[in-house]
Amino acid sequence: MSRPKGNPNHPKKGAAIKVYPVRNMEQIEAIKAKLKHQPRNYCLFVLGINTAFRAKELLSLSIKQVEALKVGSRLEVKQSKTNKYRAVTINNNSYNAIQFWLKRHPRQREPNAALFQSQQSRSAIGVSTLNNLVKGWCADIGMTENTGSHTLRKTWGYHQRMRGQASIPILMVAFGHTSETQTLEYLCIQADEVQALYLRLEL
Repeated sequence: MSRPKGNPNHPKKGAAIKVYPVRNMEQIEAIKAKLKHQPRNYCLFVLGINTAFRAKELLSLSIKQVEALKVGSRLEVKQSKTNKYRAVTINNNSYNAIQFWLKRHPRQREPNAALFQSQQSRSAIGVSTLNNLVKGWCADIGMTENTGSHTLRKTWGYHQRMRGQASIPILMVAFGHTSETQTLEYLCIQADEVQALYLRLEL
């Protein structure tokens, strides 16, 4: 009896796999706690969920781009999709995470060195490596939903909306989306907000 070729769990060509944000603040803190003894990964996670940079943008950072940053500084990075520059403001958590890592970075005196250097080479880690790292971090704290590198970016947007009450039009601009529906679906919050309607107001 012949076995089917290929991975039966692999999505069909053209199919999209939804990647989810870390919705729960307790889960975010749990990941941070697990990464405290991994300065590079701790900085990668904290910066990822506080800037909403795409994976390629995050991994393109060099030491010279961040070493002089303070709380309130603007960090501009060229977007991988549009080739336009996008600026983010560094908050306390991002600043502290960057400093925590820079003090331990093996090439801290080399301005052009990759901020998130691979342990196997002198270059930056790749997107596939980041994807696997995020999956591992989330699985370690009990998340069962599908996660990946986009989880970091989506986590920022999810909490900006659900906890910070950011408007959908503002988030559309931040993510470069063309419709409110696209943003709601991307951040996996449409179902959550609809469900909340039934609990927020009783007639």
